[in-house]
Parts: sequence; C-alpha cells; structure tokens
Amino acid sequence: MRTVIVRYKTTEAHAATNETLVHAVYDELRRRAPAGFHYATFKLADGVSFLHFAIVESAGQNPLSTLPQFEEFQRQLQMKDRCVEPPVVTELEAVDAYAMPALAGGV
Repeated sequence: MRTVIVRYKTTEAHAATNETLVHAVYDELRRRAPAGFHYATFKLADGVSFLHFAIVESAGQNPLSTLPQFEEFQRQLQMKDRCVEPPVVTELEAVDAYAMPALAGGV
C-alpha cells in the first residue's frame, strides 16, 4: 500500500481554475471506479493552498496516471504563473487510524 500527500499553493487568479481541473479528475474517477484507490482533495482556509491525499492499496499502477484529465491537471499545474508554491509530494507511513478502512491494512 502506498499513501501520499501532495501540497501546493496556486495564485489567487488560478485557484478557481485549479478547482475546475480537480473536479474533472474526480468526474472521471467516478466513471471508472478504480478498485483499491482512495483519493481526496482539500482546499485550505487561505483559498489557494491545496492538499491531495491518495491511498493506492495494491502494488499496481496509480489509476491517476491513466487519466487524460489528470494529465491536463498536471500540465497546467506546471505552468510558471499558476503556482506560488510548487507541488511537494510526501510519502506517508500509517502509524494508526480510526474509521479509515483504506488504512486498516497498513497499520
């Protein structure tokens, strides 16, 4: 199992576009419903910082890498004027969890 968070900060001008791109990814995930994949995106109180949380239960390929919508999201995220703070990817190791079934096998 692999658990990852990604955090970045957009410019104020690009926050709404970022949300639109994120929703497109989720729309496709809901259509495909990949098994063993859990994903959530949060916007912080400042309105421009975003946190993505992903759990991939199997050792296989991350389903995001197969989505054209995610490819477009990443392409736009790399544009120079879009982010104040670029994405930082951090792998997590679960220590303990409550009411998070996806983490049950990892703790």
